[in-house]
Amino acid sequence: MLEKLAKARYFSRVVGAVNRLVSERGESNAVSMADEVINNYRKLSKDQHVRFFTFLFEKLNPDAAAVVSAAQEFAAEANARNYIRLQRASEPARQELFRRLNRAKNGTAALVAMRRDLLQVLDKKPELTAVDFDLRHLLSSWFNPGFLKMHRVDWKSPAEVLEKLIQHEAVHAIDGWDDLRRRLQPDRRCFAFFHPQLPNEPLIFVEVALLPEIPSLIAPLVDKKAETVEQVSQYKVAAFYSISNCEPGLRGVSMGNFLIKRVAEQLHAEFPGLKTFVTLSPIPGFIDWIAAGAELGNSPAAEQVKPAVKLARENALASLHLESKSWPERISAGWHPDSASEKEKAALMCLASIYLGVCSPARQGNPVAKFHLGNGAKLHQINWSADLSRKGLRQSASLMVNYLYDLSAVEENHERFANGEVIYSRPVAKLMAG
Repeated sequence: MLEKLAKARYFSRVVGAVNRLVSERGESNAVSMADEVINNYRKLSKDQHVRFFTFLFEKLNPDAAAVVSAAQEFAAEANARNYIRLQRASEPARQELFRRLNRAKNGTAALVAMRRDLLQVLDKKPELTAVDFDLRHLLSSWFNPGFLKMHRVDWKSPAEVLEKLIQHEAVHAIDGWDDLRRRLQPDRRCFAFFHPQLPNEPLIFVEVALLPEIPSLIAPLVDKKAETVEQVSQYKVAAFYSISNCEPGLRGVSMGNFLIKRVAEQLHAEFPGLKTFVTLSPIPGFIDWIAAGAELGNSPAAEQVKPAVKLARENALASLHLESKSWPERISAGWHPDSASEKEKAALMCLASIYLGVCSPARQGNPVAKFHLGNGAKLHQINWSADLSRKGLRQSASLMVNYLYDLSAVEENHERFANGEVIYSRPVAKLMAG
């Protein structure tokens, strides 16, 4: 009973603190009031988070009548005064609340944590997407890459930063300190974005291997016992083999595309002999797409698919015979790319090229492909037996892909992908035809 009363008291305090902060006209007390909101919010239970965000949605919305009136005046006369009035009327009070909370000590970190909590309840409370929209809108401004600092992370970086790399590596898990040390050797690079308000919190980081040639297998890149290539003259290729977001509260805030471009520019300046910038990327969702029927989607690229590609898709699906035994059943039975038939290999490579080269612009397209192609990369090469991990076999039948970053063409490629076109190499086009 006492615990229930305490929880109710915490909620009442945070609501009162929000009302006082929003109504405060001056700035002298605003910081202490913002601290009060944050301190009381931290005492709320997970169940109370829903109540808190619902309060922000219901009580801090714009005045509908004022918005309509301002919109009508702007429609009648689109001058500066009416434009400003419309902007002020349509902005919800919660945006100003978030701005004032950001002024508190550690306010930026508190707001990122608050959005992390909000994202966890959106599935059950979709109406709260309005609150998320406002918070993400502000975070996108505050975490604009123009405000972020890119730093190389090496073995001399603070221990808490290195621990974050181990904790947040999302593509190829780091198996302890020895593994991390190998990934920070002279023929490897790790770069991360940091925010001035979160100096020891890497927001997103990318891992790079400096190599003599384009890689087609992931195992040598993440082998902690692999020999270090120390001769700079052998560094011809920079391979981005992992990019990980560290902060769930910044989901949807674009940073990765700017990070890759900055890293490529810095590496090119450090090693003028580097001529090729590629990724070695996973293909999550590939097998799921096949199991669901390998639909082409409704993107412009899908609408222009040639009959030969459609026929190759149908033949590839038929040759896999997934109706007789599902992919998980085949994996459980010991399926391995080394023992696959040439017909099965050709079918999977064909379908992968169609999945990436045709379906990527569609809504259901591969998220990794969307990221790199939307960033201006080119679909360069699909690699067989590239990822033999359990995860790699399950999600993509061991296939991985190289996306090529031609720094002179990224802007054009980006525009073409935005218009629904995927830029791919001749070998990929050949795979599509079966």
